[in-house]
Amino acid sequence: MIALSLAEIAEVVGGQTHDIPDPSVQVTGPVVRDSREAGPGSLFVAFAGERVDGHDFAAAVVEAGAAAVLGTRPVGVPAIVVDDVQTALGALARHVVRRLGATLVALTGSAGKTSTKDLIAQVLRRKAPTVFTPGSLNNEIGLPLTALSATEETRFLVLEMGARGIGHISYLAGLTPPKVGLVLNVGSAHIGEFGGREQIAQAKGELVEALPSEAEGGTAILNADDPYVRAMASRTKAKVIFFGESGEADVRAENVRLTDTGQPSFRLHTPSGASDVTMRLYGEHHVSNALAAAAVAHELGMSADEIAVALSEAGSLSRWRMEVTERPDGVTVVNDAYNANPESMKAALRALAAMGKGRRTWAVLGKMAELGDEALAEHDAVGRLAVRLNVSKLVAVGGREAAWLQLGAYNEGSWGEESVHVSDAQAAVDLLRSELRPGDVVLVKASRSVGLESVAQALIETGAEGEVSAR
Repeated sequence: MIALSLAEIAEVVGGQTHDIPDPSVQVTGPVVRDSREAGPGSLFVAFAGERVDGHDFAAAVVEAGAAAVLGTRPVGVPAIVVDDVQTALGALARHVVRRLGATLVALTGSAGKTSTKDLIAQVLRRKAPTVFTPGSLNNEIGLPLTALSATEETRFLVLEMGARGIGHISYLAGLTPPKVGLVLNVGSAHIGEFGGREQIAQAKGELVEALPSEAEGGTAILNADDPYVRAMASRTKAKVIFFGESGEADVRAENVRLTDTGQPSFRLHTPSGASDVTMRLYGEHHVSNALAAAAVAHELGMSADEIAVALSEAGSLSRWRMEVTERPDGVTVVNDAYNANPESMKAALRALAAMGKGRRTWAVLGKMAELGDEALAEHDAVGRLAVRLNVSKLVAVGGREAAWLQLGAYNEGSWGEESVHVSDAQAAVDLLRSELRPGDVVLVKASRSVGLESVAQALIETGAEGEVSAR
């Protein structure tokens, strides 16, 4: 974080200082909510959760070097006491962002946010120091913590914004006002909570409404291939840049194809020129993510050649997202188990089909959460797609939703041993361990709550060390 004194922080957050001998002492380290991350000059934010109360670790973090604690009560060590820690954290982030000279890029969408954010960061940091959201810390706590990790040297701040309802993105954009706003897509993720795609579009479009006008330097970057996103152009006063495979897109891809290993290659066109890209990531769905990143980079002054080189060299920065591991016996394990929704599930299956040409393919799939009344139809559709893509075997893991996946495959024509329903992760591991052969490709994917990353990890460890169990 930029250096601020405890007195300045107290004023910004509207708090009272307690047990602080010298209010001029500065916070020069990171702002953290995990006591294990506290170090010299840090500020520890004490949240009181259902099972753990951060205030109980106050003495330990100060002993580790923290300058003070931000909490809701005095704790016997230097502290700034506020009525609400989350509100105070947001106010501090807003203050720091205003002080920074960085360009703030915010992005949202139903699918691909984290992968696209990672691409944007890898491209922009070739131009100047860049801070970006780690993993998927895109909510009212994770976003301000990321913003507060910026320093005086930061020139680009890339923030992922998630939403579970109307007004969430407006709130986040108010904490960290963006100059560039990117909307990827409007899909089915969390449709059970929102109530429909129109409501999802309303929520995602709050980002472009929060942008400054074109005269003030604001830019909205929108997916020309998604009608819900394209329509958001009318909701902003910012400059509008379209990306996509559509001929009307300002930043577009031509001659899209997949390599023999399932990695996308295409000709990138921008208003400033064209260049060829061959990505290290797997799956054609990354083309749209790459175009979104290219549109941001173009708008911030990078040439087509610079962007193409950066995209071609970019990798995956966040765990369990199409992580590809080749076992010594030739089995390929694709761990995409961080999360799942209908769009990302279908994209992963298509990537599996591309990677597995001439090889046996396995789709180990589990529940997609928060789909509401659409759950049965969406799980059925994924099961059917697995059959249409000629996936060699579908392993549906878990309860009711997994049964719907297997039923969809059955109704599409998977009547023999091409699909199976198993009860849990360990049952899946046992099945795969007994039936996998050298050269097979295995995709593992489900919503985060299912925990199927344990299946992928068990398969990787089995190939390296022998028999292990899913944990």
